[in-house]
Order: sequence, then C-alpha cells, then structure tokens
Amino acid sequence: MVTEIVMPRLGWTMEEGVLVEWLKNDGDTVKVGDLIFTVESDKALNEVEAFENGILHIPPDAPPPGTTIPVGGLLAYLVQPGEALPSQKSTSLASPKMAEQPSAVATSAFQSASKSNGLPAISPRARRIAHELGIEWTALTGSGRSGRIVERDVRAALQSQPSAPISTPEPQLVEISPVARRAAEELGVDLASLSAKMSGKRITREDVERAAEFRAPVSTSADEKRIPVSRIRSVIAERMSASAHTTAPVTLTTEVDATELVKLRKQLKGDSSANTRPVPSYNDLLAKLCAVALEEHPMLNARLDGDEIVMSGAAHIGFAVDTERGLLVPVIRDVGSKSLRQIAAESSVLAENARSGTLKSDVASTFTITNLGMYEIDVFTPIINLPECAILGVGRIQAKQVVIDADAEKVAIRHMMFLSLTFDHRLVDGAPAARFLQRIKQFIEQPYLWLIG
Repeated sequence: MVTEIVMPRLGWTMEEGVLVEWLKNDGDTVKVGDLIFTVESDKALNEVEAFENGILHIPPDAPPPGTTIPVGGLLAYLVQPGEALPSQKSTSLASPKMAEQPSAVATSAFQSASKSNGLPAISPRARRIAHELGIEWTALTGSGRSGRIVERDVRAALQSQPSAPISTPEPQLVEISPVARRAAEELGVDLASLSAKMSGKRITREDVERAAEFRAPVSTSADEKRIPVSRIRSVIAERMSASAHTTAPVTLTTEVDATELVKLRKQLKGDSSANTRPVPSYNDLLAKLCAVALEEHPMLNARLDGDEIVMSGAAHIGFAVDTERGLLVPVIRDVGSKSLRQIAAESSVLAENARSGTLKSDVASTFTITNLGMYEIDVFTPIINLPECAILGVGRIQAKQVVIDADAEKVAIRHMMFLSLTFDHRLVDGAPAARFLQRIKQFIEQPYLWLIG
C-alpha cells in the first residue's frame, strides 16, 4: 500500500513549514522510526521520522529543499517492494509556496538551467554536498531515477579521488547546517568570513543571526540604519499583528502581596534533601497555581474555533522565553497533574532547548505566562498568544512599606508585585476574568490554598 509523506503539523498554530533537507535518498529502504527529513517551523528545526516501513520515492516534481509548504502538502511516498509507483502528476503534489529566499529560488533556477544547458540532472542535496567536498559533479554519471545524480554518486566520486584537492570557498571545510546556509543567504552574511572565525566549529543558524546583528548595518543616510528582518522576527510580527487585529483584548491589573510566595520559594531553596533537583522558580510556582485556578475558571482556558468556544480539559501552560532568535513560548503539558519539582525540571529543559534552537513544537499552550520582573518592570500590557483566551503578565517583586491594618494604622514591609491579565472579550466577559485574576491573587497571598489541592 502506498503511504503519502506530507508536511506535518508540529503545533496547533503551525500552518506551513520549510522542507530543509531529505535525510534519506530516493530509493532508500525506510523502517519505522527512521529519520527521513527535516522541517523548519517557527520555533526550531525538527527531524521527522517514518511511521511506516517501505521504500522512499521522491517524485521528480516534488518540492525541492528550501521550499515553504503548507501543512498537509504532499512531499513524497513510501511504497512496498514490487509495488507500482504512484503516477507522476504535478497536480497530485502540494502546490508549495516558494520561500522568498535566494536559496529556494536558486535551487529552482539551477534545475531549469541544467536542463536548458544540457547539464546532467542533480538533486539539491547532492549538489550541495558536491559543492562542500569540491567535486566537479557535471562530469559524473547519475545512478538515480532517470540518470539523476544523487548523494551516493558524489561520495563515490570522492572515494575514487582521495588525493584530489578540495576547492571550496569556505576555508577549513567548516560544516554548515542547511538552515544556517539558507539564513546566511537571507541575511546577507558572508559564510567564508564567518567560517574563518569559527575555528572548525559547526556553523548553526544562531551563529549566522549573531553575525548579522554585529556586522555593520546598511546605512542609507547619516541618521539611518537598516538591518534585515530574520525569519523568527517575521513570524513574531505576523502573530502579534494577528492577535491585535483578531482579538478584543482587555487588560486588568492588580497589586498582590507576594510575601508568602517569597517565603515558600526560600523554603524550597533551603531544602538540603532536594539540593540535587531543580529549585522551582517563580514562573514554576505561578504555572502551578494558574493551572489550579484554570480548573475553577475553565472559560479562561479556552479558544475560539469558528462558531464554537473550545474549553480545554487540561492546562498546558506556555511561558515566554527571551532568546537570541526572538521570543519563544515553550509549553509544559498538563501542569495541574504535575508536582512542583516535575514542573521545575521540565521548564528548565524547555528553556534551554528554546535558547539552543532545539525546541520541539509538539503541543500548543492553552494559557501563557510572561514575566518581565527580572527587568524591573512593574506593569505592562501583554499580547494574547493566539488562539488562547488569556495571558498573565508578571511584574517584579519589590519590598514596600504598605498598610496592613487601616483601623490600627499599622504598616509593615511586604513583598509586593503587580499582575496584568489580558483576556479576549469575545470569549469571556470582564467579571469572570476579574474573578479569575482575584483567585490567582488569593493563591499567591495564601499558597496553602493550592498546595493542598
């Protein structure tokens, strides 16, 4: 039975992805669990594995690497030994939207030029490897379908001439990831110069984006500077604009006495018997108490789907992480069913993955927490993370002198903080949202109310 290989949905909000490269060649035998291709989503580079056994068949008119393809778009097939190949029809494959990047355009243009100039056909992956290894591919005989040069032909040519000099424009043959190469073309970064500075280290997309940030910006006048917009920044801009234009946002703010929450975290840090495990951060504590509050106020744990409001049965809490690539939102699954130590361990790994660019987009959040307290910010207006109903903004915790008994005119030093809840008025009214924020305030001021739950 023929199995279609399509662009996967790696998150609820994912609508398209970039086919980076095939990890298997046309005609290779594939087993369940084998990694067959890589996809770049808005969060990270994802390796996609096979869920069926078979022989990989990549049609000649399949979208080339570097192409942006909608979710569900057809990429290739898995066929069984002896099974007839699917008929080759361009209309049967996805109609890919070519990324507005030189790499995708160059691949398509090169294939057309090869045919018109009488050059042998070559796969994009084989051409890239030939370029990196210094192999003159135009003289090779292809062993792929219809005589197409594939990766194994290039590597065989390298083995047959081991002493041949390597003519690559990148010094020291520094390894460059496919995503980094495409980002360099998009951002105008000179890979040859960057390679010379990396001392044999593999160049990643983060290295390219960092180089783009620190290079001299293009100046159009004495008082103007222009820097290119990265892909992740484009995605952030698109989503923020969609949130601002789609939702009916309202923000509620309240000041909270966080003294007891501060004491709780100090006690957790001082637990010598648990010093080998991560100490829950304030974000971890807030995630747990928000999950309990969402169980009591499910309308804040909802999303709008067409003409229906969908309330989630579990609280998947996203927390905003500032990275060199931009703002990312890792997600902790089913927070309500996990202990504080489990949440702390999971959030620590997720945050590190977000910063290193290895974050997996396997689940969408139902509620988000964004904390700017570490930057000495007290109050701000967070933007809803679509398709969620609400987002909680957390300000800094600051020791203040406050009145704790007005009748007795008694004051004390307390640890105070501001909370900002932005909610979508299309899904929920002001009073229910205010009660939810009030409940969070109660949980912060009296942690035992949710710790015993």
